[in-house]
Amino acid sequence: MSAQFQSHPSNDRLIRPLCHTDLTQVMAIETASYDFPWSQPIFMDCLRAGYGCYAMTRDDQLEAYAIISSAVDEAHLLNVCVSQAYRGQGLAALMLDHVLADVALRGVDRCFLEVRPSNKPARRLYQAMGFRVIGRRPGYYPAAEGREDAWVMVCHLTERPRPEYEDPQ
Repeated sequence: MSAQFQSHPSNDRLIRPLCHTDLTQVMAIETASYDFPWSQPIFMDCLRAGYGCYAMTRDDQLEAYAIISSAVDEAHLLNVCVSQAYRGQGLAALMLDHVLADVALRGVDRCFLEVRPSNKPARRLYQAMGFRVIGRRPGYYPAAEGREDAWVMVCHLTERPRPEYEDPQ
């Protein structure tokens, strides 16, 4: 992974490569956040495959993570999650902006993702970051009562808006 350590001095947060020693904290956030969380072997496979795996920390506490795969000029955002304790502070936008800027530096032109139509906060974030809906995957996600469709979204990285960050303090 080519991600560099990036400090955000206004809030003492650090975005750095995710590593195996983070997985205990990742799994705690993942299982608290989703009814159908990824398993630890999935995260281990992402690290082993060399996907872009990012951790946002503050004082050694993992607050958010993101996973993205890329090949040639395309990327696929696979997972982005903020710990429930730190939501509402703009950390998802900060993390996503960093991830997209990093893959753009490596020549990626567009990024795809899937999102549940029922996940309104994520949809709002992605739209604000320049993603638009281009399709639907029927029955993509497991749900309490069967399956839920996914919206497929794309962002052309050279055209996306850059968010304004505010220090929540």
